[in-house]
Amino acid sequence: MGKVRNILFIMCDQLRADYLGCNGHPSISTPNIDALAARGVNFPRAYCQAPVCGPSRMSFYTGRYMVSHGATYNNVPLSVGELTLGDYMRDLGVRTGLIGKTHMEADGAGLKRLGVDPGSYEGVLSSECGFEPWERDDGLHPDQIADPNLAYNQYLRDQGYEGDNPWHTVANAAEGPDGEILTGWHMRYANLPARVAKEHSETAYMTDRAMQTITDMGDEPWCMHLSYIKPHWPYVAPAPYHNMYGAGDVLPANRNEAEKTAPHPVVGAFMQHEESVNFSREEVRQRVIPAYMGLITEIDDHMGRLMAFLQESGRMDDTLIVFTSDHGDYLGDHWLGEKEMFHDESVRIPMIVVDPDSAADATRGTTDECMVEAIDLVPTFVDALGGPAQDHVLEGRSVMPLLRGTDDNWRDAVFAEADYAFRGARHYLDRAPDETRAYMIKTDTWKYISYDHYRPQLFDLAADPQELNDLGASGEHADVCNEMEARVAYWLRHRKTRTTITNAAIEPRTNSHKKRGYLFGVW
Repeated sequence: MGKVRNILFIMCDQLRADYLGCNGHPSISTPNIDALAARGVNFPRAYCQAPVCGPSRMSFYTGRYMVSHGATYNNVPLSVGELTLGDYMRDLGVRTGLIGKTHMEADGAGLKRLGVDPGSYEGVLSSECGFEPWERDDGLHPDQIADPNLAYNQYLRDQGYEGDNPWHTVANAAEGPDGEILTGWHMRYANLPARVAKEHSETAYMTDRAMQTITDMGDEPWCMHLSYIKPHWPYVAPAPYHNMYGAGDVLPANRNEAEKTAPHPVVGAFMQHEESVNFSREEVRQRVIPAYMGLITEIDDHMGRLMAFLQESGRMDDTLIVFTSDHGDYLGDHWLGEKEMFHDESVRIPMIVVDPDSAADATRGTTDECMVEAIDLVPTFVDALGGPAQDHVLEGRSVMPLLRGTDDNWRDAVFAEADYAFRGARHYLDRAPDETRAYMIKTDTWKYISYDHYRPQLFDLAADPQELNDLGASGEHADVCNEMEARVAYWLRHRKTRTTITNAAIEPRTNSHKKRGYLFGVW
């Protein structure tokens, strides 16, 4: 083992924290991810900052909360002025690139205002969230908007598959008894194998691309974001993963009747979405969850390939490795589908960090119950490479002290946010687009969600760890709600907004006006 020289930042999409063997799932097979946890530190209490793809990833990539970076939902542009992981890494002499998904929407208006050509070097980096796009593929290509020249589509054709959009008709579709194509967009076909062979799946392809790119980098230091689309829908897996699990592996839904009959207004509106209505049916859960689990085991198999490659190439000894996800998936728990609300099924994420330095040997193979946030990764990467703290911009904290056993004063709460302006729930509630914010704080004992225009939610995590009994309307808990609301307000007031000058640069300028010749108030 040696000093950190490279960073491999692996992200799955919509992977729940509790669907890994190392996090306690009773039947899923994830031996390679479990082995990764045994090499590093597993953080089972890790939380994303916005449980939906776009804003969550923008928090991962900027090291800032959603309220600070402003990209509050999918396809909301990230301001051209926001610094991202690649900016910090390039300042440290490390090439930073992407294989897979970012869900980043470029700030075209900002680039135009500044006169930046989107095709220039600077324009490409600004348009790709600071990453060199070694191969960007956001992993969702409906026929209506699919690029027929998508690299993965071209790859599939080279393997002998046909069609205008084989991403859909091959990789994310099954086949009926008469050869008809059964679209993976329909969950009813989740029990059938994808038409693509497992060696040509999206997960296999992106793993191949990552290994080839690392080889091509040679001895140049790198930071790679390997970002898989799966196990995100379409829930369709290639054989043998499609039937590797069955109904006996589907855990009972975490929900009760009281949640459904008297929900919080916003949660109740989300229960009306089509995915929630369908996932409330047990037959849907029985059909989809085994495929979801198969997609996870497929990822795990490729983690095994990737780790063996790193070992053989000598990169395991100088590469910091992170394995995580952008958010979870309700899968019918709490009568919900998808994500976006703040139960742990949605907002909690897997987080495994492997530090190759011998200074981390004492914590290797441990589980750390400290609460960590997605925004902690950028400061961790900067810290691992010896860079300055950038604490005037970055809102997360480096976990390097946790990895090396030197921190005894960690945070006591984590935060997350939502903006449901783009969802049908807003219409059900008859709200304007600027009336749809929600904020979560989670401590060791409470989870509290503050909603614009509605009462809060409150869960007693000691008495109700499954978050089934909402105490937000309980008069007996008014003091707790007031205390939590005050903490949310304090947190909002202390976001990093003075981002163009470092705190260190302020110190020598403080009260220095006379030295600089400015005399005011002098008699």
